[in-house]
Amino acid sequence: MAPVVVRRMWRDRGPALRDGAHGGWELASVATSGLSILMADLRVVFWALVLWVIAMVVYLVMTGLIVWRAVHDPSAPGLVRPDIWILMGGAAIATLAGDHIHKAGLTMVWPVTVVTWIVATAWIPPVVYVCITRRVGLVWAAVFPLGMYSSATDATAVETGWTWLRSVSLVFFWIALVAWVIVALRSLSRIGSPPAPAAGTRSDLAT
Repeated sequence: MAPVVVRRMWRDRGPALRDGAHGGWELASVATSGLSILMADLRVVFWALVLWVIAMVVYLVMTGLIVWRAVHDPSAPGLVRPDIWILMGGAAIATLAGDHIHKAGLTMVWPVTVVTWIVATAWIPPVVYVCITRRVGLVWAAVFPLGMYSSATDATAVETGWTWLRSVSLVFFWIALVAWVIVALRSLSRIGSPPAPAAGTRSDLAT
């Protein structure tokens, strides 16, 4: 899918591309980090490293577009979506990928994983602030990044020997679990209910 995405981004480059940027675009980086983890577990270290680097480059590009849009139009509704959590999750899974590469034998990568963990951590306060002030609901797009951050923090604790991070990991594990339960129960309660009308439909206009 990568060539299709690159072609589309090249065609819509500039302000048009910026105005469509949102947290969901970080899934390109998340997916590539996932492939890097798979390659590392298979002990194909070279390709694990290549995919990891690509994942971080993609993360920087997508994050740059999102930040550019936020600076250009802070009130853009497309920015305030539950998938804003993937800004944190993308850096968290990159941290986990680096940990798997480290375990596969390339120990020199650990300083980079510390940097990606710091980036993931730095995103938490602004994301929480945006979600609270703009009343962004809790959905599946938030659950995965929370769980991934817990896992990445535990991996960083093992990799660096900073045992105090184990407590941070445990706290986020419980936060992620509670979030998962809430979203799961909410999803189950909606089974059989008619879907909510999209914005701009006749029913919305009538009300």
